[in-house]
Amino acid sequence: MMTSQRWSGGHVSSVLCAGVCCGSEQLMATGAEGGEVTLWNHNGSPLSKLHVRGDGDITSVAFSPSSPCVLYASHGQSVSVLDPRNLKTTVTELRDVAEEEINSLSVNETGGVLVVADDSGVVTVIDTQLEKVTRTLRKHVNICSSVTFRPHRPQSLLSAGLDMQVMLWTLPKVRPLWSCSLQDGSVEGAGQMFNPPLAHCVDAASCGDVFACAAEDGCVHLLRVSADSRLRGRSVFKAHSQGVSQARFLNFMSHPYWLATGGNDGLLALWDLSEDAAAPLDNKMTARKKRSKARAKTPKSQMSTQEESESETRTRVEPKLSLNHGDKVNWLCPAVLRGKPSLLVTDQSPELSVYSLDKL
Repeated sequence: MMTSQRWSGGHVSSVLCAGVCCGSEQLMATGAEGGEVTLWNHNGSPLSKLHVRGDGDITSVAFSPSSPCVLYASHGQSVSVLDPRNLKTTVTELRDVAEEEINSLSVNETGGVLVVADDSGVVTVIDTQLEKVTRTLRKHVNICSSVTFRPHRPQSLLSAGLDMQVMLWTLPKVRPLWSCSLQDGSVEGAGQMFNPPLAHCVDAASCGDVFACAAEDGCVHLLRVSADSRLRGRSVFKAHSQGVSQARFLNFMSHPYWLATGGNDGLLALWDLSEDAAAPLDNKMTARKKRSKARAKTPKSQMSTQEESESETRTRVEPKLSLNHGDKVNWLCPAVLRGKPSLLVTDQSPELSVYSLDKL
């Protein structure tokens, strides 16, 4: 059973997103409706607050992995660059870097590249030193809801959107390495036509070769790539009775395949995918070796336009832990707080819930 505590006093409206500093500063940041950014210590005390220009909702926050004193917060079509040591004012603002409202942002491990995903379906690539847009990645045909860099691969990133596509990109190329349709692996049911697998969140395990995508069909779609980043295995399992809003790997657990999910059904779940889901992906990859030998080798020049549409393996996975959070989940943020593995949850309220995972 997970124990929880509530953090309050940091916001007056619904908290939309959260991020943790990977340095020694022991800080967390949250963003809320109305343009409010709040900095917290690991004891749950709000340290400082800032309202960004225009009071647009803060849709995503992220600390720079290489510079803990740099915090990015997206609002509208812009990104505010903040200094957690002095949150009284914005250091600089990357204005109108996106074409429409930003939904998600991610910073690569070197801190040199920032990417944002927006409502137009575009992923914008920004050089953080030059503070200028260097590329726009155009392939999604609907809202791009989530974007994230892969661990250990600072030029490789994932995007997912309401066009039910997950795409893998390798910079500086402006065409995806592959595009994978979630429709091919949706779990059929009476309500399927009303709950298509619109992609809400995509995340990569710390090993860098396994991805999880949270979708509106209540499923988590898993994808695995080989060393050359080709898509080699797919699996899907039913996770929630309503849309899955968040799926986040826990990179501080005993292996890289622990996954936390949150849904519109108000439930939280923890999954150990090391055997139930990750292993079938390996088996499927092995089973494909004969087929891959029989096919003519695909030139690398064609990989960027490769459409991955093979059906997923449908897997029955039981959560290691499931609990009723009681409210629709906006964001999940795994973190080690005061030496204990934890999961921070934001929802429709102005408060944060922090669940301790140290009993797992």
